Amino acid sequence: MADKRSQQARRGGRSVARAGKRADGGRAEDTRSSDKRNRHPSASVKDGGKHIAKEGKRPGGKPKAGHPDALKPQIRSNPPGGLAAKAAAQTPVRELAARTGALPRAHAPLILEIADEDGYRLIDSGLNEHGQGEKLELYGDLRIVRPEAQALWPRGLADAEWNKADAQFTGDTDEDGLGRWAFPRQPLGETWPMQLLGTDFYGRLTSFRHVGVFPEQIAHWRWMRERIELAGRPLKVLNLFGYTGVASLIAAKAGAEVTHVDASKKAIGWARENQALAGLEAKPVRWICEDAMKFIAREERRGNRYDIILTDPPKFGRGPNGEVWQLFEHLPLMLDICRNLLSDKPEGLVLTAYSIRASFYAIHELMRETMRGAGGVVESGELILRETGKPDPADCRALSTSLYARWLPE
Repeated sequence: MADKRSQQARRGGRSVARAGKRADGGRAEDTRSSDKRNRHPSASVKDGGKHIAKEGKRPGGKPKAGHPDALKPQIRSNPPGGLAAKAAAQTPVRELAARTGALPRAHAPLILEIADEDGYRLIDSGLNEHGQGEKLELYGDLRIVRPEAQALWPRGLADAEWNKADAQFTGDTDEDGLGRWAFPRQPLGETWPMQLLGTDFYGRLTSFRHVGVFPEQIAHWRWMRERIELAGRPLKVLNLFGYTGVASLIAAKAGAEVTHVDASKKAIGWARENQALAGLEAKPVRWICEDAMKFIAREERRGNRYDIILTDPPKFGRGPNGEVWQLFEHLPLMLDICRNLLSDKPEGLVLTAYSIRASFYAIHELMRETMRGAGGVVESGELILRETGKPDPADCRALSTSLYARWLPE
């Protein structure tokens, strides 16, 4: 894990965060959106020390410099014990269960759209003067310009609007490459306070272009908050691959008991900072630094159950002790175990998938097979962001960010 703080340097009259000084990203190349999914916290975040639950060994070690899998959920590229330990780490935790019964009802495609939110807006998108796609976003009070490979059209707003940006990601625009932030107006700090759905947290400019939150997830978070508030009983929420904890804090604020799992101690450190900023330190949130598959297998053996499960796995990753995660290889078993972790009165199981070459129908049918015999309905489709900065709403284009599938009881 890279632990060096990003350095600030003056270059050409602008303050820039220099690339190559920290590993802020952690997911493999995203073939759907230039913004997904190296979403990992700044290496300057403290790991939370004694507050991190030690379900397994504490993470350590460093991946190859500059590799996008440097932070989440991979921590150690060479696990102790050599090849034998590596082989053991990849042994399936159990076999897939044989499911019987009717498939759940299907509702697909269903597009979940986020537009003008209090705390986030996609202002515009399109090709710059070099023919490269970009997006202009508003995160809290900051206007940010970042690469966006799917923005294949001309910009909808004048350059004068884009030139008002407070921060712009420059340098290496490949998804697995390090870059830097330029500040055209005035130098900015690494973090700034944000709020979404009434919950405070820190945005952070990372060297893999991300800012610590993925606003398209608001669609799932709003659904989750509503189910918690209407349940009439305390709900237990499991947030797998939980990243910086915004979803966990929204659930806790709504009244749920939350278990947050991520293999990156940096991500959990950032999440605990967010918890303190939000004033939710008294809420029941367990922060677990552990390989997700090992954790859910242990929860299954223990008989622990959850009413809502959110899971947002990467395409590729490594756990604290060299455990290897491959999405297409391990996703069926992960969902199978998650089904067994649902309570007798569940509210839902949500899967979001980034960085994959697949139609949403792939995870849609997988979710239906996983929940065979359980009744309910599987809703699947895409999460999209809609521009809101145009005078004519008909001119506002949409950016697809991810695939999703969620099972809901009836």
